[in-house]
Amino acid sequence: MENNKLSVKEKIGYGMGDAGCNMIGGAIMLFLNYFYTDVFGLAPALVGVLLLSVRVIDAVTDPIMGAIADRTTTRWGRFRPYLLWVCVPYVLFSVLMFTTPDWSYNSKVVYAFVTYFLMSLTYTAINIPYCSLGGVITADPHERVACQSYRFFMVGIATLILSSTLLPMADWFGGADKAKGYQMSMGVMAIIALFMFLFCFSTVKERIKPAVPSKHALKSDLRDIWKNDQWVRILLLTFCNVCPGFIRMAATMYYVTWVMEKSASFASMFISLGVVGMMIGSALAKPLTDKYCKLKVFFWTNIALTLFSCGFYFLNPHATTLILVAYFALNILHQLPSPLHWSLMADVDDYGEWKTGKRITGISFSGNLFFLKCGLAVAGAMVGFLLSWYGYDASAQQQSATATQGIVLLFTVIPGIGYLITAGVVRLLKVDRKMMIQIQADLDKRRTSYQELHVSQDLQATDALRKV
Repeated sequence: MENNKLSVKEKIGYGMGDAGCNMIGGAIMLFLNYFYTDVFGLAPALVGVLLLSVRVIDAVTDPIMGAIADRTTTRWGRFRPYLLWVCVPYVLFSVLMFTTPDWSYNSKVVYAFVTYFLMSLTYTAINIPYCSLGGVITADPHERVACQSYRFFMVGIATLILSSTLLPMADWFGGADKAKGYQMSMGVMAIIALFMFLFCFSTVKERIKPAVPSKHALKSDLRDIWKNDQWVRILLLTFCNVCPGFIRMAATMYYVTWVMEKSASFASMFISLGVVGMMIGSALAKPLTDKYCKLKVFFWTNIALTLFSCGFYFLNPHATTLILVAYFALNILHQLPSPLHWSLMADVDDYGEWKTGKRITGISFSGNLFFLKCGLAVAGAMVGFLLSWYGYDASAQQQSATATQGIVLLFTVIPGIGYLITAGVVRLLKVDRKMMIQIQADLDKRRTSYQELHVSQDLQATDALRKV
């Protein structure tokens, strides 16, 4: 598989694509709930409704985008061009989402729904092709893990830039005007993200083509994708894997502000420390999977996360040093499975081609992205609904004991339960190291045979023309 080896530059370039997405996506995970309740002025329960409602539309747009990407034919490939075509509208709508108009409450509600929908739509249009790209730049499973490790390390750098600078920039740009501060600082992040997308587009190359190109109707592809039993299971894993971490991330600002009773500058440092931990976790994925099966690493890491996250509940939130050390270690463990998860998506795509004879990369990854967004939406909505249930009041000088307890549970025990469920779902997958070796060997023979057949047909056609 020498032709499937990737240069360091290309691995970094691929990682830059998701780094660009996470300059915006990280802001959504870390700050959007807090922005909507404490800056924009929405009720927590309404934020939950907003985050969930757009996912209904995604159920239609995601598979359509996957099908469009599968059928795209350009000199740059099927998936890579969308990094160039969609990056500008994506970053523009992201800035508008973090903009607070001076309107009535009802008008602001409409504005929030519209801008969140437009951001989500362009995220679909750029992220489904990007995620699909990871399955076609190499067929080597080890290179895929390495590529995903680079990807999440670059995501860590992007999130570190975001977490360490967004709040200070918001204070610098806006001062007492938090709305202006968030808008301006997100504008800076959007410009950085734009250049990251362009770097990814210019450095990555598509190498893997289906053994038999798909020319079937969307209905046929949707029917065939469900024949891949491992795809159905990894959809469930995608949903379960994203929920625990996002619940804790969405609760972080509340935990630091109301439970630890710290300032915005401390929150920036706190979140940045966690991001450094996640970068270390991403880097550990490759050496661990070189030695152990990725499914086993995935399972036992989530068991450790369950114990660690639930144990966090019993720590004194005012023991600052202890909390910082524990949060750093927790984030190392949390990020370790992420490269494995996305590598498994590509493996499952190979399994589907091996089993059905069709490679439906775009729709496959669109399904995963839809379930990922559903997980993010459910997690974000859960934070909003539970904050409302526990009586959270953004305008209060101090939260009630019940509200504080709710924030602590959202930061510790509830994610811990999610990690345990994720560990159970991992046990349903069967694309282990032994099976993938067999699948890659069979697919390589099939692709070689298909290419040789077409070369032979081309030669015969040429000979026929010469005789004429």
